[in-house]
Amino acid sequence: MIKLRCKKFFRSNSKVASTTSAATAAAASGGDAKLGGEIKWEMRPGGMLVQKRECAKNDGESIITLRVSTVSQWHDISIQATSSFGELKMILAMVTGLEPKEQRLLYRGKEREDYEYLHMVGVKDKDKVLLFEDPAIKERKLLNLAETSGRVQVIGGSTYRTICV
Repeated sequence: MIKLRCKKFFRSNSKVASTTSAATAAAASGGDAKLGGEIKWEMRPGGMLVQKRECAKNDGESIITLRVSTVSQWHDISIQATSSFGELKMILAMVTGLEPKEQRLLYRGKEREDYEYLHMVGVKDKDKVLLFEDPAIKERKLLNLAETSGRVQVIGGSTYRTICV
């Protein structure tokens, strides 16, 4: 049997008083605003309200470059790391000509929904995302194309359509 020692989770009054006086002195002298300044808040994608993270190193890393690969070509897209897959689809709509509802994006072998955020899924700089056209919409387009070109044949009361691929 192991005995655990009890840890003290409080500070002595002298340490607390010295830190608060140092923070107020730094704020008064125009020093670091995080010590004695106003607290900034941010809303996370899940809806949680948290204290805003301030990191000077992350300012340059907020924009990432993704390689989006289709069947026959690839595109390098620069986007903010906190964007959603829906926003990525809107950018890809301008590049590829496919509407966002016609696109299917796969990252790490899983199809991602429009509401999922890139940074929450784990997308990093220079990662690869696969873009496919939705097969149901693709088939619907081919059927409409066949109907407009007059290739619809009626045999015995049922409709048969020939589809050229």
